[in-house]
Amino acid sequence: MTLPLALTMGEPAGIGAEIAAKAWHALHRDGPAFFLIGDPAQLAGVPVAEIDAPEQAAAAFATHLPVLPLRLPAPVSPGRLDPRNAPAVVASIEQAVAFAKAGRAAGVVTNPIQKSVLTAIGFPHPGHTEFLGVLAGLGRPPVMLLACPGLRVVPVTVHLALRDAITQLDTARIVEHGQIVAEALRRDFGIANPRLAIAGLNPHAGEAGTMGHEDDSIVAPAIAQLVAQGIAARGPLPADTMFTPRARATYDCALCMYHDQALIPVKTIDMDGGVNVTLGLAIVRTSPDHGTALDIAGQDRADPGSLVAALRMAADIAATRAKEIPA
Repeated sequence: MTLPLALTMGEPAGIGAEIAAKAWHALHRDGPAFFLIGDPAQLAGVPVAEIDAPEQAAAAFATHLPVLPLRLPAPVSPGRLDPRNAPAVVASIEQAVAFAKAGRAAGVVTNPIQKSVLTAIGFPHPGHTEFLGVLAGLGRPPVMLLACPGLRVVPVTVHLALRDAITQLDTARIVEHGQIVAEALRRDFGIANPRLAIAGLNPHAGEAGTMGHEDDSIVAPAIAQLVAQGIAARGPLPADTMFTPRARATYDCALCMYHDQALIPVKTIDMDGGVNVTLGLAIVRTSPDHGTALDIAGQDRADPGSLVAALRMAADIAATRAKEIPA
């Protein structure tokens, strides 16, 4: 990979700058190369090279963390949110996406944002995924995939109260997610014939209607449609037995019906190394699978493992996509 990855600043009062510096220490000898779009004043304990363009990042990366400066207007106090800095957080994402869309960055890796402070300045999106869909979407809703060694999961409904997730779940949504996931597993992960395991919504996948009708009336028809389209999908499966080591070996991705059904197994298996991947975009985008960690910001306690994994996965996906480009 010759192009660097663009890393956004994330919430300045959180751990973004700390884990960026630690990720550079972990990767500067053998890559993948990346540059940070952020304020150099936030970086301590790491040699910084201020750059004017992404094209300068690779040459500097072995000895310095390349930083494309985006100065913060207000002083940062670790753990204390300041809405005055929120527009810079948004601008960092916008710049990173613009570089990736222009072919000047191999992909975008986003540090965690604090949604509450962005909402305070009028940010209209529920989170990163939805915002990226606006900036780099392909006409379909973006899909969030969480990955760790041995498991990939996709929640069909995401940031909704459980009662709303059940109300909004329908066959068309499950089919669309299955299509996007199968396509992404081929394009981004190099899996020629992806296998999807589809979770049921209710305990025991409804147990023939005795624990709810949704699995028979909503989930099963979606699986039938996916199979008819040539996608290897099976289910609805009881979620309480889908994530054992033996079960995980039988599929390439699990489609889950709501947020916690998908995220609990990933974070239980590998809380420090999980990666968030956005499918259905014109660009490559990954993120660490954790939040801003305001409670430990500024204490040099943050684990960079998930960010390192996100950077490596973004580079791998970019390389896999490049193989599909005709000569």
